[in-house]
Amino acid sequence: MYNNFQLAWKFLIYLLTSSNGKGHGVHSPFVFDFIVHVLRSKQVNVQGFSQIESKRKELENSNLVLDVLDLGAGSSKGKKNQRTVSSIAKRAAKPSRFARLFYRIIRYYQIDSVLELGTSLGLTTRYLSVAEPRHGVVSIEGAPAIAEFTSKNLDEEGIRNTTILTGDFKDLLPGALASLKGSKLVFFDGNHQYQPTLDYFHAALAVKSEADIHIFDDIHWSKDMEKAWAEIRNNENVSCTIDLFFIGIVFFRKEFKEKLDFSIRF
Repeated sequence: MYNNFQLAWKFLIYLLTSSNGKGHGVHSPFVFDFIVHVLRSKQVNVQGFSQIESKRKELENSNLVLDVLDLGAGSSKGKKNQRTVSSIAKRAAKPSRFARLFYRIIRYYQIDSVLELGTSLGLTTRYLSVAEPRHGVVSIEGAPAIAEFTSKNLDEEGIRNTTILTGDFKDLLPGALASLKGSKLVFFDGNHQYQPTLDYFHAALAVKSEADIHIFDDIHWSKDMEKAWAEIRNNENVSCTIDLFFIGIVFFRKEFKEKLDFSIRF
């Protein structure tokens, strides 16, 4: 992965070269509509948001220790280490502004099913759930202790439209994708390596519909992730991509006359 200085430099370049976050100068009606009604939507505090943020604070202050099996980038397969719930919540959880953006995407585009690769403590999962996709949320977590902890918490909170699967993404992804119905949002966040990212993308691509949306986390996290993001952008099935630096959003709609790639400040 890039070090903090490299990431800061890349972020500065992003700020200097990306399109205005208010839609000025964006000539695509679809992307302008996305900016106005999704990216910059002035939504009210949706019922459930405050409970999720209260849960975030609770998790960030928890000293409970979990035995974590890490299958992602930066570790050997099967490597176990002990981590506090607090450290996981502070380092692994997506900031609320991105989780709320996912909520708005699901609501605005009327997404039917959601698949999340990388549950962690379920903070983003909760936002996906609150969006109430018609056929619910499926989330895959590779670390059994984290999956068990999060499943128990979601059950105690009465969240019934979410299923957590435990295991390696490559083993569970085909079945999870096959279980989804209607339009799908797939959030790829769990193994930030070049080949696995492309493998997961191609698996989801095999069952995609025009209305599907793919979101990739940490697309500028490392040289490998930037390489994977470049290949995803150039895939012939992709009609539009939006780079928000920390995440990349992919659309497959056939309404575009030509391929569109945007970098937008958020």
